[in-house]
Formats: sequence, structure tokens, C-alpha cells
Amino acid sequence: MVSRRNFMSGAGAVAIGASLVSRAGAAMLPEAVTMTAAATQPPLSPPNGRPYNPVVTLNGWTLPWRMKNGVKEFHLVAEPVLREIAPGMKANLWGYNGQSPGPTIEVVEGDRVRIFVTNKLPEHTSVHWHGQRLPNGMDGVTGLTQPGIQPGKTFVYEFVAKRPGTFMYHPHADEMTQMAMGMMGFWITHPKDPSQHRADRDFCFLLNAYDIDPGSYTPKTSTMLDFNLWTFNSRAFPGIDPMVCSQGDRVRIRVGNLTMTNHPIHLHGHEFVVAGTDGGWTPPASRWPEVTTDIAVGQMRAIEFDATELGDWAFHCHKSHHTMNAMGHEVPTMIGVDQRDVLAKINQLVPDYMAMGETGGAMGEMEMPLPDNTLPMMTGSGPFGGIEMGGMFTTVKVRKGLARNDYKDPGWYRHPAGTVAYEWKGSDASMPAAARAPDAGGMAARPGEKVLKVIKPGSQDKH
Repeated sequence: MVSRRNFMSGAGAVAIGASLVSRAGAAMLPEAVTMTAAATQPPLSPPNGRPYNPVVTLNGWTLPWRMKNGVKEFHLVAEPVLREIAPGMKANLWGYNGQSPGPTIEVVEGDRVRIFVTNKLPEHTSVHWHGQRLPNGMDGVTGLTQPGIQPGKTFVYEFVAKRPGTFMYHPHADEMTQMAMGMMGFWITHPKDPSQHRADRDFCFLLNAYDIDPGSYTPKTSTMLDFNLWTFNSRAFPGIDPMVCSQGDRVRIRVGNLTMTNHPIHLHGHEFVVAGTDGGWTPPASRWPEVTTDIAVGQMRAIEFDATELGDWAFHCHKSHHTMNAMGHEVPTMIGVDQRDVLAKINQLVPDYMAMGETGGAMGEMEMPLPDNTLPMMTGSGPFGGIEMGGMFTTVKVRKGLARNDYKDPGWYRHPAGTVAYEWKGSDASMPAAARAPDAGGMAARPGEKVLKVIKPGSQDKH
């Protein structure tokens, strides 16, 4: 899944022109590493340079570097990529080094960093290092601080990572198109003292959104608000990996928002504090507990909590339509509308047509024909049946005794007896223990079984 490519380009003072090739010039460039796998890759332990506690990029990876005369050198390649949004759907995007978003860049406070950026796009581009303090000419704003990087050219950015924190990178050239096509990435600057701001598990990802018509592969780049795919790191549930933690771990989750709207990010089962913002780390005395934090456009937030509670805890955007896929915006509300007569007539012309919404909006278990390369609106299955989610949704899985670097999915949580909501069948005293605790066998339910049933007041249970 990972390969290394040498881009044969000659050397220049600021730009390296692809037409001025020499072996000596090509040898000056660090190798360009590429990634095509959509799964979360293991953290990149620092092979050289100063030590730090590496991050785990959700459904992503960290870009390797080389040390040259005391400078950390990276090579980013802006290029078209094919990204799997979730199993069953892929998208033609633009990104870096084989993926969208591009790889996470990790450095240490005080590092001198040199980034070679090669443009393999059909138009000019640049890279803005969002939130960094750096020389004005390295800020990456086309026309203001630099000329655009033309197709086939390589530019060099060099500056000192002056302050620790959470940052992003993205183009500042034809932003409407390039960011809508997925060009963005994460940047982490670790503190020079590795004992500061330490966490046992440190996750990061970007929020992004796309407007891709059902059955098609390429986003609409002129959309301003009506997006139909809401993603973590260009992945939609159920294609988003869980964040796996060991009970008792101090967990940090860093989130950057490069969509066109805000996102109230919500964690179940734990409260957290906002430990970092765009401006850096928040003083401990200024923090307060939350279970939801709103992340505005262009902002970054780092939340922290102690993973004390075992289980599979939902983690998602709290805007309901942001946890759906391929969502139409003109669907009428049909609750209470008897569609049986009209359905029979329509089925004579369209046999696969289904009536929807007369008892509510649940569509998680509907089997209806979809165009190729289209995700269901509400999907995903858990140990109790359909999860009925999509888009910006995943889980934080807390387990006992995991090894420090163990990020493998442990499967579904096995609930202790008596800890799962159950169907009420009469007075508590008359209920057998198994009915009060249907999970007594160690697992709450098998896939597809129902353990919770809502009974309206006054109705009789016929089961």
C-alpha cells in the first residue's frame, strides 16, 4: 500500500523546474512516499530527530521524513487521487501522496522544517500552513506571498516550527475547487519537552464534506451549503475506523474543520475538556467539562478525557443530517400519510418503488435499489441490529488491558449481565432474571436480535 517515488526534477532557488533535470538535482529531493490504503495506519515512531509521542490519524497516516544537515525534509505531491469513501463507494478527489486528506506531518517545537511540494494537478496550486508562525513569504497565499506552483513544478517551503499545537495545511489557490476536491491535511507540532501535554492515545482527523450525485464519482465544486456526504478524513460511516483505547488511558482527539459549516462534535459516555484550540494549548485552570464542542469553519480543537468507562461509545457530529449519506434535501415529510393506494398504482409502472416515511424516517434496514457507487442514507450494523447512521459517525472503543500500541478493532463490547436496556413484560418481581438481564450469557444480543421494544401506554403486549 505504501510506495516510494523519485520525482526527477532539477534544483532552483525557490522552485525546482521539472524541465531542468539532472541526477544531482534529483538526488537533492527526498523520496515521495504514497499511500493508497484507506485503513488507519499505525503511528510513525520517530526514526530520527527528537522524541515525541506520535499521533494516530483516523483512516490516514503520517508522512515520513529525512534528516539533512539538521533539517527535517518532507515531500508532498499534490495530485488526483481515488479515495474510498466507504465500502461500495469511491470518489475522484484531489489530495496529496495518494490520499485525501493528505498525510499528517509531525514535527517538534523548534525543528527547522523543509517541505518540497510537487504539483501533479492540471492547474497551479500552493500550500498554506494554517495557523503557523512563519516568514510571510512561506505563508502560501498565491499572488500575495508567492507565485502559484505551476503543473510539473516543485516549490520549497522552509521555516521553524515555533510553537506546539494542532495545525492544518491546504491550498490558497483556486480554493473553491481545490478544497472542494479534498486538498487538505493535518500538521502536528509536538512540544520540545515530551513530558508536556502528554496523552496515552492521541488521535487526529479532519472534517470535510462533498457533494457527489448518486451514481457519480466526482464532487461538485461550486456547492456552498447543500452537501450530501459528511466525512471524517474523507470517510463516511460505516467506513470510519473506531478509536480504540485501553481503560484508564488519557485520550486526546484533535479535530480540524475545513467544511463550509460548523460541527458540534459529541462524545457519549464520558465528559471531556477542550485542551487545545487554534491558538495553542489552553491553560488547565481555564478548562471546563463538556460532552459536545462546536468546531467552526477553519478551527481546530483538541479534546481530552480519561477513558474510564468500558464499552463502544458513539462519537459523532450532533447535526442529524451530518450522520447521513447521499441525502436529498427536498424529501417531503410523509408521517401519517397512507400511501397504500398510490403505492399499488406506482408499482405497476415502477416495480421497485417503495413508500417511505409514513411511520417515521427510519431507512436503515430498507433494501432498495441504488445507483452504482452510492452509499445508503442510513447504514451500519451493530450487535443489536441496524445502527442507522452514516457520515460523521464512529465509535470510541474502551477495553481493559490493551497494550500501549494496540489499535486493532476489538470487536463489539460484551456487556456484563444486567447492564443492557430490556423489554418490559410486567412487574419486576414477576420477571425471571434472564428477562431482566437478557445478556446473562455474556453477550447482549446476537446480530439482528432486538432487545428493546417501545410499547405505547395502554397497549397490550401480544408476545
